Amino acid sequence: MKLFRKGQRIFILLFLGLSVITPILLVSVKLKNVFPSVHCLQFCTVRPNKVVLDCSESIEVEKHEFIEDLSSIKYRTEALKLSALEQEDGEGLKEPTPNVFKEKNLSSGVSYSFTEDIKSAESGTITDRVNSVRGNGNNDQVKEKVGHIEPKRSPPAEENQTQRLSPAEEIQTKRLSPAEEIQTNRLPPAAEIQTKRLPPPEEIQTKRLPPTYGGQGESVQTTVQHESVQTIGQHDQKFRSPSRHVSDERVKEMKDQVIRAKAYLNFATSAGNTHLIRELKLRIKEVERALSEAKSDSDLPRSSLKRMRNMEASLAKAGSIYSDCSAMATKLRAMTDNAEEQVRAQKNQVNYLVHLAARTTPKGLHCLSMRLTTEYFSLQHEEREFPNQDKVNDPDLHHYAVFSDNVLACAVVVNSTISTAKEPENIVFHVVTNSLNLPAISMWFLLNPPSKATIHVQSMDSFVWLPSSIPKLTRQNARDSRFASPLNHLRFYLPDIFPQLNVIVLFDHDVVVQKDLTGLWNTKMKGKVIGAVETCQEGKPSFRQMDLFINFSDPTVAERFDDKACTWAFGVNLFNLQEWRKRNLTAVYQKYLQMGAKRQLSVAGSLPMGWITFYNQTVVLNKRWQVLGLGDNSEVTLQDIGKAAVIHYDGVMKPWLDIGIRKYKGYWSRHINYDNPYLQQCNIHQGG
Repeated sequence: MKLFRKGQRIFILLFLGLSVITPILLVSVKLKNVFPSVHCLQFCTVRPNKVVLDCSESIEVEKHEFIEDLSSIKYRTEALKLSALEQEDGEGLKEPTPNVFKEKNLSSGVSYSFTEDIKSAESGTITDRVNSVRGNGNNDQVKEKVGHIEPKRSPPAEENQTQRLSPAEEIQTKRLSPAEEIQTNRLPPAAEIQTKRLPPPEEIQTKRLPPTYGGQGESVQTTVQHESVQTIGQHDQKFRSPSRHVSDERVKEMKDQVIRAKAYLNFATSAGNTHLIRELKLRIKEVERALSEAKSDSDLPRSSLKRMRNMEASLAKAGSIYSDCSAMATKLRAMTDNAEEQVRAQKNQVNYLVHLAARTTPKGLHCLSMRLTTEYFSLQHEEREFPNQDKVNDPDLHHYAVFSDNVLACAVVVNSTISTAKEPENIVFHVVTNSLNLPAISMWFLLNPPSKATIHVQSMDSFVWLPSSIPKLTRQNARDSRFASPLNHLRFYLPDIFPQLNVIVLFDHDVVVQKDLTGLWNTKMKGKVIGAVETCQEGKPSFRQMDLFINFSDPTVAERFDDKACTWAFGVNLFNLQEWRKRNLTAVYQKYLQMGAKRQLSVAGSLPMGWITFYNQTVVLNKRWQVLGLGDNSEVTLQDIGKAAVIHYDGVMKPWLDIGIRKYKGYWSRHINYDNPYLQQCNIHQGG
């Protein structure tokens, strides 16, 4: 019994001893696997699914030295079989496989070949070797000796060669954790390049290797993908224009689907196929909602592809039911004719509304005229007089005239001319209007007198010598009420309006002066009556052909005039009143005006009448004196506007109307003070 108990005690003691010694042995084995030698430190060479240690040359340290960065130790559950490999002289970094781009047919988009890049991403390696540091792993030494290593491109013949490292360099291998592994960015498939841009090079983040062993969190940054990113950026920039060229293909295809669906919908409606009618209406609604205001493929929502596929399936179903191609062609032709008719009707309506707006006086201008008229009649008689009226008939000064019933238009012409003049004290401005607008225009210039210049305002109703039949004749000669205004034809009576003057410059009320006009007065008239800018250059926006405005089917017109004669423009014109009086051209105008009352000689008001009245009496001015088209042509370049001395808003889209071309309004509105209390009271604002 005693022997049994003694044996039992011995067995228990042995079991306890094994339970204590065995864990110690196991821990020692694991520590040996992690640290093969306590006397060597290595740097890591990272390769996927492979770990290589090289301790051919070690860095000797003290046995009791501690590891500074314990977080860099990566424990594993399985035992690692480590083999010490001799460092070969000539083994080094292998550069990453370069991206290869292949161009395909550009007519359908831009495509790339990513075969080499994907293979490199899946099976290739990104390998960086850094120089070892002898010592205790100081960060400063790591920065100084290791530095920043970037892969270099090698010639094709040397593509398989690697950078050489000296035998003294130590490489430490350590497997990366999943969070620290360098991930390879997959590029999108070639089919998606058409609608999705690659990110610019600066947006692609650089990859970092794990901290160096023994360091304090300092990382060595590598730019492995720099070259491939640069290649992608250059290639995307090179083919960006073709991508824009085809960027609306999907939009066009969706519109075609809608047209086909509507054609099938007409067939289904006549046949009474309610199920197909409901389905096609739903598909049309979905596609039109996706299109909305999209002008390019990038404007389409993500669901557009799905809606296109659904629409195509519905169209295929409808095509199988209604397979008569001739009936479909007839239906599409009828739909085309109907659409063209609707477009013509819309254009006619737009044209009518534009001309209606051009004939209408804006509410703000009407309000301004009424307030100014009220203020004018509240003045005493002596307060209505303008200063410097002794200069009005001085022939040695520069006289300008404008005929208008628009207060703001007259203000802009006067202000722009005087503000750009080098000698405004030598300017006399004559404003001629009708009796209805005389108080308002007079009051405006009394409140806003032009600096140093002389202003003279008069009414055409005070011209007792003017034939009373003129208003009636002008209405009979013009289809448009804008051109039938007597003020528009008053230009043909200039010698009678200003009997004491020899030369005068006449402005239309829709011009803006941008430069000093002193040089215009130095024009040699050569015995001619009018100086004007020509409009007979084909291909220019201002081109006008005489036979389009004058009726050459009339024998009198065909006998006296050449239908190929060069035309010119009103707007800014220099008149030699002495030659005018000698040739009695006012009587010539009245003769043609009376002939036009009996039979149509011309259209569009006073301009064709000017061509036949001043036929062969014109001196051509340099085109820089006037640029036309700002009232009906949005293609006038800013360069031409900048060179012009006078810009002319000829056409129906005047700058004071809401229908005026917005990008040209600024040249006109800059000469109006919108802080004026009368403008504020009448709600006239810039851009309004």
